Amino acid sequence: MWPRIRRPERPQWAAMDETEPTADLLSRTRDLAVAYLAGLASRPVPAQASTEDLLAAFTDGLSLPGADPVEVVDELARLAGPGLTAVTSPRFFGFVIGGTYPVAIAADWLTAAWDQNVGLRGVTPAHSAAREAVEAWLGEMLGLPGSTTMGTVTGGLMANFTGLAAGRHSVLADAGWDVEARGLQGAPEVRVLVGAERHDTIDLALRYLGLGAPQEVPADSQGRIIVDELADALASGTGQPTLVALQAGNVHSGAFDDFAAAIPAAHEHGAWVHVDGAFGLWAAASPRTRHLVAGFEQADSWATDAHKTLNVPYDSGLAFVADSAAQRAALGVHAPYLLHSAGPPDPLELGPEFSQRGRAFVLWATLRHLGREGIADLVDRLVGVAHDLADGVRELGGEVLNDVVYTQVCTAWGDDVTTEAVERELMSEGLTWMTGSAWRGRRVLRISVSNYGTTDEDVRRVLAALGRAYESARA
Repeated sequence: MWPRIRRPERPQWAAMDETEPTADLLSRTRDLAVAYLAGLASRPVPAQASTEDLLAAFTDGLSLPGADPVEVVDELARLAGPGLTAVTSPRFFGFVIGGTYPVAIAADWLTAAWDQNVGLRGVTPAHSAAREAVEAWLGEMLGLPGSTTMGTVTGGLMANFTGLAAGRHSVLADAGWDVEARGLQGAPEVRVLVGAERHDTIDLALRYLGLGAPQEVPADSQGRIIVDELADALASGTGQPTLVALQAGNVHSGAFDDFAAAIPAAHEHGAWVHVDGAFGLWAAASPRTRHLVAGFEQADSWATDAHKTLNVPYDSGLAFVADSAAQRAALGVHAPYLLHSAGPPDPLELGPEFSQRGRAFVLWATLRHLGREGIADLVDRLVGVAHDLADGVRELGGEVLNDVVYTQVCTAWGDDVTTEAVERELMSEGLTWMTGSAWRGRRVLRISVSNYGTTDEDVRRVLAALGRAYESARA
């Protein structure tokens, strides 16, 4: 017989009516969040404490008596504060990470309070309606085919995984192989062609899909796949199931593959074409930058991250697939005959997660706030900041190694040793964050412009910090 366990006494701080304590807790949390956001302008961008510095204080908590929720939230803010990197600072350029619009934060709080598990369309109709509205808005704004369905996933990796999973299903089905039923053992070999400068998440997604390392196609001086080389590679394996991964926005140069030439070449050989547009897909939203993605709508799947260019909180990856049946077959949990039902897909058929957070609420609120013109203006302003920073780097005596076509600026400061020293000086001062990397045989300092809040004054301060770092490095 199961032992009877005495319920613990209700803590003294917990009133019988929980409404007031909950309101106090959320009010205090609001105050802490507002204080953090208000302090971003003056806060050092790098974290001021290491994991090792903080671990003991965080670990001790479970051994202490239970605490009032307000006290717990205060303690969390106090302990975490020194270890937070201000990635939403308008002076953070270290990785392609956007800020967070206030409306997106507010919608994210509501999403947490509502706590919907949105995998099934009919169970959470509010989210299903918001998701399908976002799907329609973005499909129309980006110029994707009308048949396209959108999965909300954790980030760029899972968005790439989703598109490539649908592609794996499609090319193997064309070869007469049911990969969902039979797996990959004994299947026709799937060839994957990628540019030499694709993002690492493409390789990782292929590993998850059991497809192994891809075949590299050479890239040009800006990291764009060379279409003639791609055509030769395609011709060498005619008739073989093939996936091609192209790129909208090289992580160093910001360059875009020539979609208008590459996609038809791939389709001539029956290949599925996936576009990794983690931050660059949003170029389609502005008339000034749409030329960068010309022809990309001919692809079969696309991946992007809304927490990058669109500036919404983590996590918010988006996976678009033109052939909804392929997406649902690769990722759904239903038998194949259910794919032919008349109803729209369940969200759990459009990505790798069964349980899903209500990510579309935040997307809907942000898109509704900005509108089409606001999104185009956001893209244009980010590109403008990148050009301003590139001009400033040249005036300071640094080199800009890439053609600044979008939001990436790849810089060098003399030899590799000096460039590394500039990075160290910047990080030590803490006013801004730029990431050291290696590109085309040189040590570089990469500037990724992603935050909607970066102002002309921020640009001035950042360039002044770069000047100080360069002078110190040369000294």
